[in-house]
Amino acid sequence: MHIRQIDQFNIVIVGTGGQGLITLLQIIAEAALASGFDVKTSELHGLSQRGGSVEVHIRFGKNIYSPLVAQGKADLIVALEMQESLKTAYFANSKTKFLINKHIIPILLQKTLIEEQVSAALKKVSKNLTVVGASEICQKELGTGVTAGVYLVSLAAAKKLLPLSPDSILKAVKEVIPKQHLDINLKTFALAKKYAKT
Repeated sequence: MHIRQIDQFNIVIVGTGGQGLITLLQIIAEAALASGFDVKTSELHGLSQRGGSVEVHIRFGKNIYSPLVAQGKADLIVALEMQESLKTAYFANSKTKFLINKHIIPILLQKTLIEEQVSAALKKVSKNLTVVGASEICQKELGTGVTAGVYLVSLAAAKKLLPLSPDSILKAVKEVIPKQHLDINLKTFALAKKYAKT
């Protein structure tokens, strides 16, 4: 997919409060703007406090008029928590690519689903599922799972699930992330790039 030739690209990111979805939104928007695209974002749906559901939309391309992804129009869905990915089926079609963090946060008073149940449900909509243990990898390699979102977005660029170059994502990370957290996020980017080759 040549960077310049896309008419529009629609992304939905879901997770829970405290997983840094707004930061990811800013990184992708910054990278898309720097790549010469028109960008619209919708920052928040749901409860952004820790543990509440969060959903953000990013659309970029030649001319984008609405920030919201329409039903069945998502090109890429990134889920920072597995069960949250089920809420995005509304936006998916058979060509939608899913990039899912193999991370499950139990929901109070609800039965926790296992990975196989989530994957089976999503495969009814799209077969393009990539499930990655991002939180686990970051925890093991960097001593913190907090940067799992940056890992997933960096991986999406490296694996060409996202029509933005890894370089543009790296530049955006440097722009968006506060100085005191930059080092760990740069290491996360490098780690994702390394894993993308395997």
